[in-house]
Amino acid sequence: MAKIKYIEFNGNEHEIEVSNGLTLMEGAIKNKIPGIDADCGGACACATCHVYVDNKWIEKLSPKDDSEEDMLDFAFEVKSNSRLSCQITVSDELDGLIVNMPEKQF
Repeated sequence: MAKIKYIEFNGNEHEIEVSNGLTLMEGAIKNKIPGIDADCGGACACATCHVYVDNKWIEKLSPKDDSEEDMLDFAFEVKSNSRLSCQITVSDELDGLIVNMPEKQF
């Protein structure tokens, strides 16, 4: 289990424990974190779970695959630290991870 901090665009913070094996998106949905819509339910088919990963954590994540890169083309205000939260699986190594939500999801 890892503590993950989700920060809304307006600055509201939500620090929750997410079980290992779940994705960041699943943790947000189960805990009713605003700002992650997850319209496709985690199938990497929409980009409505877009987050900005805190820069100190980028290298600790597995790299984006081609399908995630393709879906990020549809996300709002993509940055170098943009990821789809449905593609990041929680593990003990992610304890303390911080992600920020964009102003809106498409």
